[in-house]
Amino acid sequence: MRDPINVLRSLEKNASNQNYKYRNLYRNLYNPEFYWLAYNRIAKSQGSMTAGVDGQTLDNMSAERIDALVERIKTQRYHPNPARREYIAKKNNSAKKRPLGIPSTEDKLVQEVARMLLEAIYEPTFAAQSHGFRPRRSCHTALLEVQRIFTGTRWIIEGDIKGCFDNFDHQVLIGILRKRIEDEKFIQLMWKMLKAGYMEQWEYHNSFSGTPQGSGVSPILANIYMNELDNYLLEYAQKYTHTDKHHNPCYEYNAADYAVKCAKAKIAAAADENSREKAVRELKTAQQARCHVHYYPVKDTAMNKLVFNRYADDFVVGVTGSKADALRIKQDIGAFLANKLHLTLSVEKTKVTHSSELVRYLGYDFCVSRSTDMSRDKNGVLKRSHYGTVQLYLPHEKWAGKLLELGAMKIVRDKGNDRDFWKPMHRGKLQNMPDVEIVRKYNSETRGLYNYYRLASNVSILNQFDYIMNGSLRKTFAFKYRTKASSIREKYMVNGIFTVDYETKQGKKHCEVYHDGFTQKKTPLLGDVDVLPQSIRLARPNRLAARVKAGVCELCGKDHVTVHMHHVRSLKNLKGTTPCELKMLAMRRRSIALCPDCFAIQHNTK
Repeated sequence: MRDPINVLRSLEKNASNQNYKYRNLYRNLYNPEFYWLAYNRIAKSQGSMTAGVDGQTLDNMSAERIDALVERIKTQRYHPNPARREYIAKKNNSAKKRPLGIPSTEDKLVQEVARMLLEAIYEPTFAAQSHGFRPRRSCHTALLEVQRIFTGTRWIIEGDIKGCFDNFDHQVLIGILRKRIEDEKFIQLMWKMLKAGYMEQWEYHNSFSGTPQGSGVSPILANIYMNELDNYLLEYAQKYTHTDKHHNPCYEYNAADYAVKCAKAKIAAAADENSREKAVRELKTAQQARCHVHYYPVKDTAMNKLVFNRYADDFVVGVTGSKADALRIKQDIGAFLANKLHLTLSVEKTKVTHSSELVRYLGYDFCVSRSTDMSRDKNGVLKRSHYGTVQLYLPHEKWAGKLLELGAMKIVRDKGNDRDFWKPMHRGKLQNMPDVEIVRKYNSETRGLYNYYRLASNVSILNQFDYIMNGSLRKTFAFKYRTKASSIREKYMVNGIFTVDYETKQGKKHCEVYHDGFTQKKTPLLGDVDVLPQSIRLARPNRLAARVKAGVCELCGKDHVTVHMHHVRSLKNLKGTTPCELKMLAMRRRSIALCPDCFAIQHNTK
């Protein structure tokens, strides 16, 4: 069998050739090595031990289980199970919930193989302006691109599609796939995945549209679908964007610039010190005047430009032109979505906003600055360095809402002064956790918020967030030990830092509350901010598959046996009451290869 990585790279070589058709794609699903690669990736995810409608998980994974799945694929007897539907609360709004589909384990493996094949074919063809669910891209890369290409934009279209992922037309999606894939067996597999349906309250429901959330293949299918919008906007931008190089309406700026040049000439020709000082004063005045003049007029019909950025179903379009142009572009985008992709652009939420006003995108607020503050560049030239640049901001309600969501704060109304006060609160749900785990939880919540909003120019406002979190931490410890927060402060503060001691095998260690500050960072965090697909270029040795193929029981040492992989959700839940659990704790692994006898003993002792 061919190495899956080599197969994917071979598929990727022809991806950029739009005339190339992929045939015999389905036969790659006959290769067991693809499923071992998929198994290696799925085992790392948080939901690997969540059962689907068939009640099975990755536990008891073996070569026989893979071979049986491949045989069903070969004979086309494979039919995906309906996903088990659960509802999870939306962030910052517990009243609203969104559906999540949980596929069966075998379906996860097939979906992951299909995802890898589709990603190799389509990833190189996606627009550079697309950042959602793509390798080495994240919300941060999207925001940094907005900051880079939206410079000088006058109008911003905030795109909002009604129920985007739930309303993908299956016929349209399959039609897009057929443009590159000429393999009916693979196309039929896609149909099966799209039409698998879902189970809710033990009742089966058909899926007539959309890509199921929770499916491993959904992100790449969504990008394939939405790439049609990207291509449309790229073509639209090419037609709309133009600059008349021979048209030069900047007479006022040229006059101001000429005054600067004249002042510099006077300095060079000054015969005495008094003349030179007078010329220097003239130069400073001329430079100040030039900084308050636009190089191009604010309304210049000879210069039009369209840029856009998309993350999943969220997108923004920047228009350097008139408001009438922006409104027309908004209508054209809505017509394209309705006629070609059968999606509806929300009339209420899709707004045309002047770039000087704040626009919400991916949890940030951004605008094009109109600041006239001046500073000198590296050459000493006085410039309005901030004018026309994109500024990213952390919205107040995001960090304040996070405090309320965590239960670390409550708002108290002082009726006498007609003011609201923020009061740190203890978190009773954490009282049974060890001291070090409580501190680590607070640290992870603070770092998580900071890591996401590190690009914001006002990220230092998180010092207020940190102040409330520290107060909540002390009150949580006071609640746990039935004492006062002041006593906790005296006991745990070391050199002004809240510190907890804990024991390890290596001896006593210290855990400090986060105190590294909140400075702006201009580099993206990849992998820590988003859950991104694994790139085939970063493939590592498949250790799980190697352990299964070795045929050695990692508990009793028997070799040349059929190995069954035993998985657990988390090591911290193991109590070490069985030899298997003791071995896993010693290995620091959530999986262990067992012979049939050891596997049966472990499962009988549960």
